[in-house]
Amino acid sequence: MNILLVYPQYPDTFWSFRHALKFISRKAAVPPLGLITVSAMLPAHWNKKLVDINIAPLLDKDIIDADYVFISAMYVQKESVKQVIGECQKHGTKIVAGGPLFTQESANYPEVDHFILNEAEITLPPFLKALESGVVPERVYQTGEFADMTRSPVPDYHLLTMKAYASMNIQVTRGCPFACDFCEITSLLGHKVRQKETAQILETLDTLYALHWRGPVAIVDDNFIGNKREMKSDLLPALKKWMQIHRYPFTFTTQTSINLADDEELLTMMTDAGVGSAFIGIETPDETSLHHCNKIQNQQRDMIMSVKKIQLSGMEVSGGFIVGFDSDSPSIFRQQIDFIQKSGIVTAMVGLLNAPKNTKLYRRLESENRLTAEATGSNTDFSMNFTPRMNQDELLAGYQSILKNIYAVKPYYQRVRRFLLDYNRQRSGPKKINYTALKGFIISLVIIGILNKGRREYWSFLLWTLMRRPGYLVEAVTFSVYGYHFRTIFGLRNTTNTQQSF
Repeated sequence: MNILLVYPQYPDTFWSFRHALKFISRKAAVPPLGLITVSAMLPAHWNKKLVDINIAPLLDKDIIDADYVFISAMYVQKESVKQVIGECQKHGTKIVAGGPLFTQESANYPEVDHFILNEAEITLPPFLKALESGVVPERVYQTGEFADMTRSPVPDYHLLTMKAYASMNIQVTRGCPFACDFCEITSLLGHKVRQKETAQILETLDTLYALHWRGPVAIVDDNFIGNKREMKSDLLPALKKWMQIHRYPFTFTTQTSINLADDEELLTMMTDAGVGSAFIGIETPDETSLHHCNKIQNQQRDMIMSVKKIQLSGMEVSGGFIVGFDSDSPSIFRQQIDFIQKSGIVTAMVGLLNAPKNTKLYRRLESENRLTAEATGSNTDFSMNFTPRMNQDELLAGYQSILKNIYAVKPYYQRVRRFLLDYNRQRSGPKKINYTALKGFIISLVIIGILNKGRREYWSFLLWTLMRRPGYLVEAVTFSVYGYHFRTIFGLRNTTNTQQSF
């Protein structure tokens, strides 16, 4: 079999980091982990080729030469998915589709020949068995069961053009113990946190190390600390030892819940193992909205203090924020701005509330006849798929005002300063010259420091860093580049200062 694995293109979003990647000559933030994991489940003697459209074009020859095109995607990649499917149809190549988008919306893609839905560890083997037996495979393979993570293979990282990516990625767990009503994770992956064995994780790191990867590694779990006991008793001690032996070749980023701040031992173990950043769903500082969306882990706590505690431990906190809850009033816009600025969360990804399919929120809105469209999956396209309680024009204007007040040049650099004063990076391993960072710094001097209208604030910020926090120059330059990316996405590159009242 000749198998072509295709990953569709991302639009320009928070997560694409497209405008930041050019500073370090990378084409995509992370590789398609799902596809290269599926590749590792296919027979070893099959010919497999990966085309990630985010880093290379999809050629007609690749499609024509393939017996099957395997495609995986998320909601935000819908437009590119349509184009890929159209090209496969044009050349008569069969399509096998899976991943979050198709698991949720397979009925919207009648052109697809076969669906491998839910988790491929369960649904891919019967498809392969049918092919091996000479039987025509069924069109849909799906299951209500959840996979045994200990049987998941090491992904086929060797298929990647590794230098095209800013970070590699791995998966340790699936599932989340919480039940936020707007989140589809539990409907896709369940409440029970399933975890790979420590030996699997170390084998994955050995593979990346042997392929000469050095630098960031994203742990893509929906909640890395969903099973604290296993993390503390087994994985984190082993991970720390592995990192020490290999002289700290990687820096890890992950996603957790805010209750990470409640466990000092866990914080210390994570930073000792090389975890330097955590994405946390803050969502809103409003207690009523937290209650209505069932965000119990965020309720009845001083979230700013929780964030500060994590920062002080040596981890950067990036955060997700939402406006558009039914209980939101116009005061929420100022509340969100104040929280983000005071917390020092530099990468604050604020989006309008949407209701993905198969979530509790989606079912409620459907029963209230408030759904208006399908969710796009993008947090930067100013769209909602339901009618909000707040006047929609007022909500959109308030949302845009948040973006202007947190990403305009002056308030953005003020927030970075606040973070750097609270941050206490834990140094691990030998310090080496990072030529990629050096190149990015030089490019930033030109693009942000000379060609951009916010150049005065940029130079002032660098001088402040050299005087007040000289050991954090790399972080300062990195955040300057992130700010450039965010302002470019929202058309704020010429906006230096914004302070509005509500």
